[in-house]
Amino acid sequence: MNKGSELRDLLLQRKKEGSKSLALLIDPEKMDQQTSFDELIQSSSDFAIDFFFVGGSLVNRDKLTACLQRIKRLAAGSVPIILFPGSAMQLSEEADGILFLSLISGRNPELLIGQHVLAAPSLAKSALEIIPTGYMLVNGGNATSVEYISQTIPIPHDKPDLAVATALAGKYLGLSVFYLDAGSGAELPVSSEMIHAVNRHTGYPLIVGGGINSLARAKQAWKAGADVLVIGNGAEKNPSLIAEVLHYAKCYNASLNVN
Repeated sequence: MNKGSELRDLLLQRKKEGSKSLALLIDPEKMDQQTSFDELIQSSSDFAIDFFFVGGSLVNRDKLTACLQRIKRLAAGSVPIILFPGSAMQLSEEADGILFLSLISGRNPELLIGQHVLAAPSLAKSALEIIPTGYMLVNGGNATSVEYISQTIPIPHDKPDLAVATALAGKYLGLSVFYLDAGSGAELPVSSEMIHAVNRHTGYPLIVGGGINSLARAKQAWKAGADVLVIGNGAEKNPSLIAEVLHYAKCYNASLNVN
């Protein structure tokens, strides 16, 4: 895929239509669990998942590249692969695009702009589609790897007004995609109230992840205004979750076209 705006245009178009999408978050560090890893990628591809997000807090470039190549082989290139980087080191031409994440909920300059400066020269030479994304970490009831690595304090779970103010600041800075994340393995997903409020005030594609471990939680997040849901740990523990959530999304999206 050549550098352009295909993925961002797709997100914007689906936002306009009101359709819902699902992404599987893949941590390359878990790739060594070969049988379960391969089965999860293959089944997700067979069920026509919308996106693969690839990244983690502690991933080296060689393992990232190997993981991306393996996903492409298993999925036969049928699903867009988007990098979800933890640092400037997590770049690879094997992906289709990258969420250029600015951690706007925190006050760590390295994750607001520092890592971005380091990555920019390489990205300028790459064919990766760059998707400017306002990343907002939300308290999910327990400490997460992202919180520890980023050295930032999450937005309180019950403070949608703080999330709105943060998202609006990102919008006014020119960010066009937003990501509310309770963190991998969160006890609590991002609240419906927060999702609804951020969606209403930004009007841009909204990605939501963390703690989505059941179809009921997926429905709640989509109903509140999420456009793309991200499932990681939930699918690893319950592989059938991907099929259940995708079936619901397909039925919902099909209903949008019924006159």
